[in-house]
Amino acid sequence: MVHSNQMPIATNSDKVILNSEKDTKEFADIFLDKIKPGYIVYVYGEMGVGKTTFIKYLVNAFQQKNKIKTTEVTSPTFNLLNQYDVNKFIINHYDLFRLKNDDELKNLGLFEDNLNTITLIEWPEIIQKKPEKLIELFFKYEDNYKKRSVLIKGINL
Repeated sequence: MVHSNQMPIATNSDKVILNSEKDTKEFADIFLDKIKPGYIVYVYGEMGVGKTTFIKYLVNAFQQKNKIKTTEVTSPTFNLLNQYDVNKFIINHYDLFRLKNDDELKNLGLFEDNLNTITLIEWPEIIQKKPEKLIELFFKYEDNYKKRSVLIKGINL
């Protein structure tokens, strides 16, 4: 993992270069210690850029930290929501790719009971109102699709 100006950690609105899947795991391990229940994380990026891979490593890191058996983490593209109980709280993982507009969000309860929940949302572009305690992660291809990066907004790492 390389910081955009060669520092080992990122700051608000800064970019982290992810040269490998190992870097994505390391980024998830650092991110784990910066968020807690009540936080909402929007995860942006085109298909295949590593959004779900990051979420998998993040959920598994919370499970390991709380001495829970790690589970398979997949994108909830068809059922819209996967939930993971990590002992002290729940992680809600939404994938809004198939939704067309903000009206389709009404029955999902995206931001309800978020005091005991960390909410991770892939494809959040259709959400019109930004919630409090929002962190935005912008995953992007770099160097002709050979590398990836993530731009972080809303938290210092």
